[in-house]
Amino acid sequence: MRLPRRRPLVVAVLFCALAVLAARPADGDGSHAPGHGAPSVSTEVARLYEEAAKATERYEAGREEAEKQRELAQQLEERLDDERQEATGLREDLGRIASSQYRDGGGLPLTAHLLLADDPEQLMRGQRVVQHAEVTLDQALGRSERAEARLARDEAKAAAAWEKLERRNEELAALQRDIEEKLETARWKLQGEADASVAAGSCRGAVRLDQPPVEYTTPWVAPVETYELSASYGSGGARWANRHTGQDFAVPIGTPVRAVGSGTVVKVSCGGAFGIEIVVAHPGGYYTQYAHLAAAAVDQGERVSPGQWIGQSGTSGNSTGPHLHFEVRVTPEMGSSVDPVSWLTGRGVPL
Repeated sequence: MRLPRRRPLVVAVLFCALAVLAARPADGDGSHAPGHGAPSVSTEVARLYEEAAKATERYEAGREEAEKQRELAQQLEERLDDERQEATGLREDLGRIASSQYRDGGGLPLTAHLLLADDPEQLMRGQRVVQHAEVTLDQALGRSERAEARLARDEAKAAAAWEKLERRNEELAALQRDIEEKLETARWKLQGEADASVAAGSCRGAVRLDQPPVEYTTPWVAPVETYELSASYGSGGARWANRHTGQDFAVPIGTPVRAVGSGTVVKVSCGGAFGIEIVVAHPGGYYTQYAHLAAAAVDQGERVSPGQWIGQSGTSGNSTGPHLHFEVRVTPEMGSSVDPVSWLTGRGVPL
């Protein structure tokens, strides 16, 4: 008699479960798509990117400190050389004075010199000159000896500090190489995921990256922090049907891409010639596009601020190598671009 009473409950539970599954977005859509909440290749690349930058900064600081130690040792050596030359000059002066005295009867006692001298006062002045030269030489030699001892101590300290810095720099260089190797592997894994998304024409969803603790004091910034400019706006080439519609920034895969200013994300796309791309609408009727990405870190409809990481650079879509394609438009769609370099320069961001 109990079994019939349980069936309605079991049926209701199964129905609810099916309803929940049906309500969930399909893989690749919405904020619950893969990459949300769980660690991903994108976050690993971003972490390694920051670690590599910090390791490089520490390494460069160590090299600068080592150069300071070398300069200090060189300054001490130059100072000692000056004191050695001074002592040598005093010795020569004293030698000339002593030779002159010997030629004038320097082998006789001072009393005999006084008795035989035509001008005893002149003789005494000569003796005082010799004594003064001896005292001066003794003082110079004392300074030189003290300087030698001080130099030896300072050189030993400088050498020990330099060797310590060299060992530290070698360790930092090894750490940096290890991070770079891991980063390179992760970069291409990230690019592989991007290529799969582009081939499927479906985005994986925004990957939330830990934003750097930086507050920008200007309303506009460059789309990447460190870069080399490559293909420019309006340039020709076989890769474009007409002219190049943006400015390319040559950067490695996984480089954080920043919103150049405040705005709203109006498009996140993962197919076509631009590969993974993001379009942001800004106040004043302008739009910026960030293309050939390896990952997007924002969803359509989100508000972004200047310098916010909105994605990671890559080489997805119609791309011959890792770079960021950056456009400025007067509409959300292609075909309405303006010169992005002039546009950013006019807003206080020279490239």
